[in-house]
Parts: sequence; structure tokens; C-alpha cells
Amino acid sequence: MSVMKRMSMIFKSKANKALDRMEDPRETLDYSYQRQLEMLQKVRRGVADVATSRKRLELQINQLEQQQNKLTEQGKKALQVGREDLAREALTRRSGLDSQLGDLRAQYQQLQGEEEKLTLASQRLQAKVDSFRTRKETIKATYTAAEAQTKINEAFSGISEEMGDVGLAIQRAEEKTENMKARAGAIDELLASGALEDYSGPRDDIQAELDRMGSGPGVDLELEQMKAELGMAEAPKQLDAAPGQAKPQQHAPQQAQRPHQPGEGQ
Repeated sequence: MSVMKRMSMIFKSKANKALDRMEDPRETLDYSYQRQLEMLQKVRRGVADVATSRKRLELQINQLEQQQNKLTEQGKKALQVGREDLAREALTRRSGLDSQLGDLRAQYQQLQGEEEKLTLASQRLQAKVDSFRTRKETIKATYTAAEAQTKINEAFSGISEEMGDVGLAIQRAEEKTENMKARAGAIDELLASGALEDYSGPRDDIQAELDRMGSGPGVDLELEQMKAELGMAEAPKQLDAAPGQAKPQQHAPQQAQRPHQPGEGQ
């Protein structure tokens, strides 16, 4: 295959594909229906033209028949007055009219047959056009309903162009929101651990150190309580009181009184 033929085939295939995307079946059906109406109109004009010609021949035939009758009467009158020569002339002229009438009657019969054929064709074409119109409207309604249903399904599934753009925008917004939440959580953890400093308020290193020291014994106390509940260790010991608070006094256990023995001093 030559290069030019290949280029021509590629161009035709691409053009056909582009036209197929641009084509609307409803517009194509309307155009076909319009063309059928134009054809039907031409057939009807043809029937009217043939009928007009037939009518014109009919009038000519009637005129010639009237002339024949007139010449026949004139020939009779000429014979009655003894003018045989005039009677012969009248009959001769009437004979010429007979040949003309024969030709006109033949043409009349032919036109009448053509008119009947065209009338029958017009009726058949009219029936086809009416049937096509009904089918056209049915196909258009079905196509419109299918098109609407397809758009609805695409909207619900998110594969339509409009809904796809909306879905991408929502997805990007959700990703940005998650990133901002993760960033905020990470900054909170870094501030709590002391890796970052909070410059929005006054700096208090002593309070930060006290907060870190206070968080440790709480964990140890909770661990000892869990061990005690599981029977793995003794009950947790009380932590030393905070600075500035008095330690609780330890009361010595009272000695148990034993019974008074005889002979012991009072």
C-alpha cells in the first residue's frame, strides 16, 4: 500500500470517527424524515402534472368530438339542399378529425395509466412516511430516555466529566485536611515533649521541668497499682510528699498488753 493511500485511509477513518462523535441520531432521523417528505411532495406534484395533462387532453377530445358532430350535421344539410360537394368536404374534414381523436384518446389512456400508477405510488409512499414518522418519534423518545438515564448513572457513579471534577476536588480537600490534622498533631506532640518551644506565651523553664518530673511518678504509681491488682507485688508505696508539705507522722505500734503474772510488782 502506498503512502498516499495510507494517509487517505487514516484521514478518512479519523474523520469518520469525529463525525460519529458529532452525530446525533435524533437529528439524523429528523433529516431523513424531511427528505422523505420532500420526495413525497415531488411524487404528488408529478401526479398533479399528469392529471393536468390528462385533463387538457380530455378537453381537446371533447372539442374535436364537437367539431365532428358539427361537420356531420353540416354534411347532412348540404345533401338536403343538393350540395353534394359540400357534404363530401364536410365528411373529409370529419375523417381528419377522426385520426386526431384516435391519437388523443391513445395519449389520454396512457396518461390515465400513469396517473393511476403515480397515485398508487404516492399512497404507498405516504404510508411509509407515516410509519417512519411513528418509528422516528419512538426511537427519539427511547434515545432521549437512555441518554438521561446514562447521565444519571454516570453522575451517581462519579464517572461523568462534571462529577469527576467534583470528586477530584473533594478528594484533594480531604487529603489537605488530613495533612493539616497530622501536622497539627505532630506539632502538639513536639511542643509537649519540649522539642519545640511555644513562642506565643512566656517561657518558664522551671514549670516545664516540674511538669516533666510530675508525669513520671504518676506512671510508676499506676504500674504498682496494676501489679497489686494482679497479685504480682505489694500494694504501691506512698510517694514522698511534695516539697513544702509535712510528712505524715508514723505512729509506733502499741505494745500488746500481756496478762499480769503473780509475783510481778504492782
